[in-house]
Amino acid sequence: MAGKGQAAEERMEQKAAAGGRPRAADKIRRTARELFYREGIRAVGVDEIVTKAGVTKPSLYRSFPSKDALAAAYLRDYETEFWRRFDAALTETGSGPGAPDLRQRLLAYLSQLGERAATSGYRGCGLTNAAVEYPAAGHPARQVAVEHKRALRRRLTEMAAQLGADDPALLGDGLLLLIEGAFVSGQLFGAGGPARSVAAAADRLIEASVRR
Repeated sequence: MAGKGQAAEERMEQKAAAGGRPRAADKIRRTARELFYREGIRAVGVDEIVTKAGVTKPSLYRSFPSKDALAAAYLRDYETEFWRRFDAALTETGSGPGAPDLRQRLLAYLSQLGERAATSGYRGCGLTNAAVEYPAAGHPARQVAVEHKRALRRRLTEMAAQLGADDPALLGDGLLLLIEGAFVSGQLFGAGGPARSVAAAADRLIEASVRR
């Protein structure tokens, strides 16, 4: 009976995909994204995910062998969104005297971060939160989070060198600390909190770090 039920469910998923409707795996990823970010990964159970996604538990485990695997998938999706936003803000658009330079683009990105950190429901960076939730080095969620933060640190150090910093590693680390501080303080203070000053603080740090 279980085999027949599973086969029928798979046929329904295939029919939904053919009709342009979201597959169970897609609904699970979207629901997990919302719940994990808002409530934390540990606080959300598989039963809650499948209920809110409108799917069955077997359909979840066919796509994700465990909750840990689903958490890692959520964080990879989150990371993709992060880099899309980061790259969009920092990719140069246009050229000539009126085009924003790297420093202006970085400060614009940080200003946007400060604004997001003041919005209702802001829960910081999902990757930072996951690293706090899962201290064990071998946990799949922590591994995704740590690798992302290492990549961000490398990017910021490279940008610091492009900006002409005397010590690119020091400036890159300073910028990373400001960004992580905005992620955390935004959750604590909301509107009017210190995250609103992240761009101004970064501007002063860059000014003190670049070669004259």
